[in-house]
Amino acid sequence: MDSIKKILGFVWIVLAAAMLYYGLTTMGIPKLTSGKQEDLVFGIIIVFILLPICVGGMAVFGWYALKGEYSQDKM
Repeated sequence: MDSIKKILGFVWIVLAAAMLYYGLTTMGIPKLTSGKQEDLVFGIIIVFILLPICVGGMAVFGWYALKGEYSQDKM
């Protein structure tokens, strides 16, 4: 079971990187450079508020799972 947790930790880190790439390339940067005020506000919210929270949370959770912090002997 602990090996599955470590594999899923790696999966979480990869998903965090994919979320960062997708968030910046499809929603973040195009909204910031569109020139419309409503797009600029939405882009700022996406890039500076939502992406760091989501990506950071997933990456930290994956890192702890990869390091074995959720193993049975530490519970």
